[in-house]
Amino acid sequence: MHGIEVGLKGRFETVVHRHDLASVMGNIGAQVLSTHHVVLFMELAARNAIEGRLPEGLMTVGTTISIRHLSGAPMGVTVRAEACLREIEGRRLTFDVAVYDAFEKIAEGRNEQLIVSKDKFLSRIKRKVPCQRQDPLENSGTKGPVSS
Repeated sequence: MHGIEVGLKGRFETVVHRHDLASVMGNIGAQVLSTHHVVLFMELAARNAIEGRLPEGLMTVGTTISIRHLSGAPMGVTVRAEACLREIEGRRLTFDVAVYDAFEKIAEGRNEQLIVSKDKFLSRIKRKVPCQRQDPLENSGTKGPVSS
């Protein structure tokens, strides 16, 4: 792909806010950056690595993420996600990703993204919109959190 090459790097930096905390995601008492947001920040860093390098009409979608969440980051600290493009295989891009706070690496892993046609992708999603009007869990008896 023109302009996309192994070694490209991207970053995403933000301050941890209340809505980013694991406790807000349901892990009561865990006043640290949620794994959900760690993953989001990693994907944003990977997308930033290729920002402006995709031809018109193409986009990337995340297909695989594998991480180790090593440490917590409390509300108010700045975290920085970094991504480095390690492999290109056709339309598949594989990034090494990590997130740091001012003290240490808090997460590391790999993120795979696939280059797709924006129009085809959005067209496939648009076909699902009528299905969203009825909640598929409404009559199944499984609505809400599942506990084991």
